[in-house]
Amino acid sequence: MPSQTRTVKEKKLGFEELQRDVVLKGRCTGCGACFIACPVKGVLDYASHTPVVVGECIHCGICLRVCPRYEDASDALETMVFGRTRTPEEVFGIYENVYVARSTREDILEHCQDGGVATSLLVSAFMSRTIDSAAISGITPSSLWLPRPLLSTDLQEIIENAGTRYTYSPNLLAYKEGVTQGREKIAFVGTPCQIQALRRIQQAALRKYTRALAFTIGLFCSECFAYEGLLREKIQGELGIDLTDITKMNIKGGIIITTKRGQTVKIPLKDAKKFGEPKCRYCDDFSAELADIAVGGVGLEGWTFTIIRTEKGRTLFNHALTKGFLEAKGVEDFESAFTLMKKLSTIKRKRAMNNRKNGFSP
Repeated sequence: MPSQTRTVKEKKLGFEELQRDVVLKGRCTGCGACFIACPVKGVLDYASHTPVVVGECIHCGICLRVCPRYEDASDALETMVFGRTRTPEEVFGIYENVYVARSTREDILEHCQDGGVATSLLVSAFMSRTIDSAAISGITPSSLWLPRPLLSTDLQEIIENAGTRYTYSPNLLAYKEGVTQGREKIAFVGTPCQIQALRRIQQAALRKYTRALAFTIGLFCSECFAYEGLLREKIQGELGIDLTDITKMNIKGGIIITTKRGQTVKIPLKDAKKFGEPKCRYCDDFSAELADIAVGGVGLEGWTFTIIRTEKGRTLFNHALTKGFLEAKGVEDFESAFTLMKKLSTIKRKRAMNNRKNGFSP
């Protein structure tokens, strides 16, 4: 069977194929990979989490090669990253080791989602000059709890923007900003679909974007929610909670909202599901299986389930441990979290497979 790259080149396909097979079918993740990788200025724009044609496509096929929803490239990407493909037993992807960890810094724990591992890794790398910037999710001052892609070059800014917003932030746009600025060592933090897109950019050998990548941190993700639906309609409108009063949001068997007055409100997942982004049903990756390190809460309180997947990830994690930014325990002490990780990974993979049977493929 010819490779995806060769097929795209031979057929001289362009954005109209991506528009027809991905965007119009509701499968577009909104990651922005096609927008940032297009080699001709003024062909594509990005608006409302969707690529938009504004110029004349030259049919180079690059947009198709970097899209995480155009055809299945999982085997090729795993081989590129790990030198092999996963086995059936590797339910949540290929990895070197698994830990449960948390930050040792109080300033990070005050802002973080669970154990603050992602933020601690960034701070450790920043202070050792392993990175000069980080493409992360930031806070939109004018729209509370609406995330935005943020290229951070400031240690305090990284800490202040810790935590999870459960609506989509196209962090690849922040990565593009870093490349445009001439940054040489950019850390990337993002959802599984964004990690997939970045790996496909590497597979396409787009050195303009790949040479600046220091490492990737993937975030566990079941799905994202629509901001207007979940935040505005449900939380603010129906529950009467002012968004300015929210100090933290988390998912532990439901969406848990904590307010400044210490009030805790839990929205059952079945009620939140109707605000889930339809594009997420085509994603089969819960635990960012192509990242250097993948992190998430999976039922833990104050700790982060941490998956070391690559040598880069191991070096990054070990440095943070050695320098005292993190403390870690073996996963054998957290059997329920390990079981939940496998369960959630299996559920998401089966959901995507069911959608393939209905005529779609991620």
